[in-house]
Amino acid sequence: MRILVSGSTGFLGTAVIEALEREGHTIARLVRPQTSRGKATGGAEQTVAWDPVAGTLDAAGAEDADALVHLAGASIAGGRWNASRKNLLRTSRIDATRHLFGALGKLQRPPRVILGASAIGYYGSRGDETVSEASAPGGDFLSAVCQEWEKETARGAEFGARVASLRFGIILAAHGGALPKMLTPFQLGVGGRLGSGRQWMSWVTLEETVRMVQFALANAAISGPVNVVAPNPVRNSEFTRVLAKTLHRPALFPAPAFALRLALGEMADALLLSSQRVMPAKLAGAGYRFQQPDLAEALGDVLQKK
Repeated sequence: MRILVSGSTGFLGTAVIEALEREGHTIARLVRPQTSRGKATGGAEQTVAWDPVAGTLDAAGAEDADALVHLAGASIAGGRWNASRKNLLRTSRIDATRHLFGALGKLQRPPRVILGASAIGYYGSRGDETVSEASAPGGDFLSAVCQEWEKETARGAEFGARVASLRFGIILAAHGGALPKMLTPFQLGVGGRLGSGRQWMSWVTLEETVRMVQFALANAAISGPVNVVAPNPVRNSEFTRVLAKTLHRPALFPAPAFALRLALGEMADALLLSSQRVMPAKLAGAGYRFQQPDLAEALGDVLQKK
């Protein structure tokens, strides 16, 4: 297949592209116009000019793509959530997706399969409740962003595409994502649980995430919301214990909720103290075989790659 990929330079986009290229697919990266080199031939890397702010797309370069993997969006944890940052989080997801899909809908042959990024933040904080793709959304800022983001992604169905919104959990990787930031206090000997430690964490390794993306691309039964998480979420206290044991470090210094809120504001509640016990019901029902379902083994695998 010829596959368009946005967000191609991020740690997830990079890993997805490497895996898809190993499968023999042709990748066309959606990139800013000043870095685009146009549509290449003969197996060379392809780039397609896309300006998510101006809403422009190189239609000729985007034609004849079989699929789109849409991963673009400013980092949720890239800065304190002031008004300006919140606006960037929204526009880089919602507005950019609206512009992109509007342009794709005008192509003579738009992609027939679309995988769009979303997040388990869709559900908000749910305490001990177990949630699946059928569960209702939450009511906070991140949930609202995810709802609107998925609504724009669903517009792909208007031009006949099979559309899936991938609700990513906490992706564990040696380089990139949340894990490297988690490691620092433990490596310094001052790690510990966050807040009460009772909040549920729905995690997945980067390798498993890539396999799930490949599965969703190839499986015609996958559409709509898809939870991209391991089948065994854990409480923060358990995650902390396992991480400390894997690193051979103590976990004696909890970070109080009030201190996290003081340091990070609203972002602390959404990303660190929120409780989301999410199950990958749709992937399991479609026959996906989980390769890294156990947290201790998964963390061991990931940290060996550092």
